Amino acid sequence: MRRKGRKAALIAAVVSAVMIAGPAATATADDPGTSAAPSVAEIKLDNAARAAAAPTMYFGAKPLSDVTTAATAAANAASCAITPKYATALVIAMTWPEVSPSGEAPSPMTLSRYDTQSSLGDPQDRADGLWFHPGIGMWQLDSAGLGTTFTAMEAMDTETAANRMAPFIVNKYCGRINAGATAPSARASAWADWVACRSGACDTIFWRIYNNGVTPVQGVGRYGGGEARECRFNGVTQACLYVDPAQAEGADWWARPGGGRSPVAAPFYVFKQQVNGKTTEVRYWLRADSGAGTDVVATRAFGTNARGGLVWRTGSGFCDLTTGTGSC
Repeated sequence: MRRKGRKAALIAAVVSAVMIAGPAATATADDPGTSAAPSVAEIKLDNAARAAAAPTMYFGAKPLSDVTTAATAAANAASCAITPKYATALVIAMTWPEVSPSGEAPSPMTLSRYDTQSSLGDPQDRADGLWFHPGIGMWQLDSAGLGTTFTAMEAMDTETAANRMAPFIVNKYCGRINAGATAPSARASAWADWVACRSGACDTIFWRIYNNGVTPVQGVGRYGGGEARECRFNGVTQACLYVDPAQAEGADWWARPGGGRSPVAAPFYVFKQQVNGKTTEVRYWLRADSGAGTDVVATRAFGTNARGGLVWRTGSGFCDLTTGTGSC
C-alpha cells in the first residue's frame, strides 16, 4: 500500500537526518513536541555554527532591497535609538542559520523539511508530494507561531514578510533596551523565536554583516522562484502563487529529496480565501502536478497549527487564469 511506503520512507529519512547535519529547516515557532526534539535542535545549532563560519554572506538583491526598506521604516519608527543599518542586520541575521548555512543567498521559497507528522500529508495518500510544509520562507514563518496569520504566499513574499517581520524584531529589541537590557541581551531577545540563534551564532553573523555588509546576488526574486498568478476557486478570483520547488532561487538544498526528513511538496498553488467566515490559507494541487488521480486541496484556518488543523479534500473547479490551466 502507498501509505506503508510513505511511512517507511519517513522513518528512513528521520534516521538519516539524525545521522547527518543537514541544513536547518524550521523556526522556533515549530511545535515544541516535535521540531524542538534534541536531535533536530542539535542539527540547527550545528548549521548556525556553519553559517557563522561561511566565508561570504550572500543575499538576493531584491530581497535585500525589500528588507532594507522595511528595516529603515522600522528604525525610523522605533522607540529606541537604532539606525537603519543596525536594524537591517538585526532583521536578517537569522536567515542563514535557518535556511542557508553555506552562506548562499537564502531562498524566499524555502519549505521546512523536519516535520514528519502524518497529519501534514494527504490522509488518503493519493501521491507522495501531497505534503503541507508548515514553516515557510527565509524567516521560516511557522503556522504554530510567527506564521500563523501568513499564507505560504505571504511568507515567501520578501516585501510582505519583511514589512511584518522588521517592526516585530526591532520592537522586541527596543523593548529590552528600554527595560535596561544590554545591546547583546536585547539582540538575543529579538531572535528568541529562532532555535538556530540560541548558541550565539546569530550575533556573530550580525556583526559580520553590520561591519562588512552582504554580497548581493541577482536572480533571487521576491518569491524565490514562485510565480505570481491570478486564480479562480469556488467562484472567487484572487491573486495566487504557483510554487514549484524545482524552480527555487537561492539556496535550494531543501528542494532535494535528501535535503530533510519530510517529503518535498509537489508543485502547488497557494492563496487566501474566506471559508465559513474565517480567513483561510488554501493550497491546491492539480493532478497533473502531483500525479494523483484527482485534484487535491488542503486548507488551514488562520490561527491554526497545520500539524493538527488541516482539512484535506478532493479539489475541483480551480482555474489558473494566467495560464489557462485547470478547469477554465
